[in-house]
Amino acid sequence: MAGTIRRLEETVVNRIAAGEVIVRPANAVKEMLENCLDAKSSAIQVVVKSGGLKLLQIQDNGTGIRREDMDIVCERFTTSKLQKFEDLTSIATYGFRGEALASISHVAHVTIVTRTADSKCAYKAGYSDGKPLATPKPCAGNQGTQITVEDLFYNVPSRRKAMRSPGEEHAKVAEVMSRYAIHNAGVGFTLKKQGESMAELRTSPTSSTIDNIRTVYGPAVARELIEVKCNDSRLAFSMKGHISNANYSTKKFIFLLFINHRLVDSTALRKALEAVYSTYLPKNMHPFVYMSVEIMPSHVDVNVHPTKHEVHFLHEDVIIEAIQKQVETSLLGCNSSRTFFTQALLPGVVVPVSEVTSSETSSSTSSKTYAHQLVRTDHRDQKLEAFLKKPEDPIISSPSVSTKTSVAEVDLAVPTTSKMTDADTADVPMATDEHQNQRKRPREEGVEEESEETIIGGDQRHHAHRAEGDGDTAEVCGLCGSNTSSCPAPNQALPCQHTPFEPGAVLPVDSV
Repeated sequence: MAGTIRRLEETVVNRIAAGEVIVRPANAVKEMLENCLDAKSSAIQVVVKSGGLKLLQIQDNGTGIRREDMDIVCERFTTSKLQKFEDLTSIATYGFRGEALASISHVAHVTIVTRTADSKCAYKAGYSDGKPLATPKPCAGNQGTQITVEDLFYNVPSRRKAMRSPGEEHAKVAEVMSRYAIHNAGVGFTLKKQGESMAELRTSPTSSTIDNIRTVYGPAVARELIEVKCNDSRLAFSMKGHISNANYSTKKFIFLLFINHRLVDSTALRKALEAVYSTYLPKNMHPFVYMSVEIMPSHVDVNVHPTKHEVHFLHEDVIIEAIQKQVETSLLGCNSSRTFFTQALLPGVVVPVSEVTSSETSSSTSSKTYAHQLVRTDHRDQKLEAFLKKPEDPIISSPSVSTKTSVAEVDLAVPTTSKMTDADTADVPMATDEHQNQRKRPREEGVEEESEETIIGGDQRHHAHRAEGDGDTAEVCGLCGSNTSSCPAPNQALPCQHTPFEPGAVLPVDSV
C-alpha cells in the first residue's frame, strides 16, 4: 500500500530548516555578527555562557530595527537587503535570505531590544517559533540592537546532546569572532564570558589589520607577515592580504579567506597555497594566510550552502592560479633573509665548567647557578676525596735513606738491643707486619740485630739515642737522625740543616 503524502506543518518545516542553518552556537553568532555589520555598527559586544548553549547575547550600535518591523523580524524570508531574485547578482551585504533570526527563534528563546536614531525610546519583544510572544513594549536602551538567545536547542534534545563540551563550543565562538575582527579593522569587537569582568577578545575600532592579528594570534605571527596584493581587470577580481614568510610555521594551517567580505572556505585555494609553502617550510608544518578577495558580484554564487560556508565563482581555476603565482613571488622576494634556530651545543659535547658559568653569567645576571646544579667535567677539578682525611702511615722513612735500599741493608744498620722506658713504649705505635717479620728472620750472616726506634714526642722534640756497636757509643741527633758529630746543631731547639720531622712521628734508626 502506497504511503499518503501530507503537507508538513509550518512549525515542523521551520525547525527542519533551522537545523540546517544553525548547526552549533558558533553559527548563530556568525549570523548575528553579519546582521550587526550590515547595520553599519562600529562596536559589537558578545557575552557567552556555557559555550552559547545557555546564553548568547550580542549588542551593537548600528541603525537598529524600526518599531513597525518588529512584528515580522523573526519570520522566515523577511529581509531588508533583497527584493527580487535578480538582486542576488549584485548583492553587497552578508545576509539576503532572511533566515537567521527565524531559524534561531525556532530552536531557542529570543529577546530583542532595539532603538533607531530617530526613536525616542527603545522597544523590547520576545519571540518563539518566529512569532512575537507579546506586543513590543517601550523601554530604555541605547541606539542599536541587543539580541539575547537563551537555551539553544532546548526543543531538539538530540542536537543538544550531540554538542561537544561547553569549552569547545566557546572556542568555536571565539574563533568566529577573531576572524571577523581581523577582517573588519574599523569595528571594535569584544567577547567575554558572563559574570567575568575581563574580556577574552577586545579590538579597537582604530586598530589596523596587523594590530588585530597581533592581538588574536600573538606577536610571533605579526612580525613575520608579508603584504600581498593582486589585481586583474580581465578576470575582474582583486586580492589583498597578509601571509607569513618562511621564518614562521605552525602545526595547523591558519587560513582566513573572505570573498566579497564573506567568511568562506575554498578547498582548491587551500591546497594551492599549501603546495607553494611545502618548498619553504619543514614537513608537516603550515603557514598563516589571511586573504580578502573581491570578485564582481555577478560572477559569484553565494547561495550554494545553507550556512553560506562555501561560494562558487566564475573562472575559479584561473583566479586561484593567479593568486598562487603572486604568493610564490612574494615568498621568493623575502627569501634573501631567513632566520634559523640552531642548537648551541650538540649532545655529548664536554664543556669546562668555567666556560659554562662564564656564558651563563654574561647572558643572564639575574639567575644564580648553585653548586648542586653543576657537573664536574674536568679531571683537574676537586673531587670529594679531597675533603676526606687520609690515615697517616705510622712509620715514616727518613729522606737520608734511598728508596733503592734493600731490606737486608736496613737490617744491618739496626742495633740489636732496645733501651726504652715504659713511658716511651706507651707512645710507640705498632710496626707493620712486614717489619716484624724481618726482625724474626734468622741471622745467617752473624750480624747482631738490635732495634731501636727514635720516638719524637709531642712535648719532647729531641731525644738522644745511643747506638751500641763494637763497644763504641754514638750520639744521634734527635731531629734529623744523623751523627751528632756531623750535625751542626745537634739536639737543639733550633732546626739543623737537615729535614725536620713532625712531632709524634716514628723515626727508624736505619737513618744512622
